[in-house]
Amino acid sequence: MKTNVKKIAMDGVITQNPTFKLVLGTCPTLALTTAAMNGIYMGMAVIFVLICSNVLISLLRKIIPNQVRIPAFVLIIATFVTVVRLLLDYFLPDLNDVLGLYLPLIVVNCIILARAESFASKNTVLASALDGLFTGIGFMIGLTVLGLVREILGQGAAFGLKLWSFKIEFFSSPAGAFFTYGVFIALFSFISSLIEKKRKLKLYAKLIESKQQNNTETECE
Repeated sequence: MKTNVKKIAMDGVITQNPTFKLVLGTCPTLALTTAAMNGIYMGMAVIFVLICSNVLISLLRKIIPNQVRIPAFVLIIATFVTVVRLLLDYFLPDLNDVLGLYLPLIVVNCIILARAESFASKNTVLASALDGLFTGIGFMIGLTVLGLVREILGQGAAFGLKLWSFKIEFFSSPAGAFFTYGVFIALFSFISSLIEKKRKLKLYAKLIESKQQNNTETECE
């Protein structure tokens, strides 16, 4: 079976973006996006867990009994989350403290469970690995963009570098997180609808052009 890399990439990053389109993983999205780097750190952890769990679930998809597939998926995901926690605790304890409670919550992150259930359990290892990679990238981009906007407006900084002294503390608060997230979801939905409408118009124009050509050929005959 041929792996459609372009479609998997588009779905993970744009069409089915977990942050702005599917609105999954909202706990870390709202809590950790006070700074852009937090989004990158959490995104990298999720990418690692997504790829590893997707690959293993795909390998075992014909072995795991259907009746216990969800508990099995959770166990596999929890194993890789534990690996990430141990590695961070040993090599990067400060980062482990920053991610805090939201790192172990990756185990029940709807993004990872959804990809395990809907994709990895039904597709090849390569396709599942790519799905994990691009879905994780989509999640990381969402968190990083939100974090960057909130950091600039709320702290007058970007990626930890001070830009100016002016700041709006509202954007560093939980209310600011909800507000910013809502604005981004609305913008993403609006832009997506415009792109989809443009795509449909192109298909319609091609269909009309094809019919006209067929009519011309019929008249010539």
